[in-house]
Amino acid sequence: MAKKTARASHILLKSKADAVNVKNNIDKYKHFQKYAQRMSTCPSGKKGGDLGTFNQGDMVREFDTVVWSQPLNTVSEPIKTQFGYHLIWVHERTD
Repeated sequence: MAKKTARASHILLKSKADAVNVKNNIDKYKHFQKYAQRMSTCPSGKKGGDLGTFNQGDMVREFDTVVWSQPLNTVSEPIKTQFGYHLIWVHERTD
């Protein structure tokens, strides 16, 4: 049985307030990329937040749950993990 895979981008921020403010200013992926480049504390921010393709279960539980449940091509609500607050954009998934 093949593993489920997804391709996603994220913006990692230190506070929920920052994540909420950024989310409120994103209405298309181009905006998401710009905020990732300017504000993300993750090294992936330099690539517009692109995490590439990964398998289900590769990411921390809270992040993984969102990747497999949110509608494609939308920005998530702020998600708290041990790393900070993430805004996630899922590009594609295989089932």
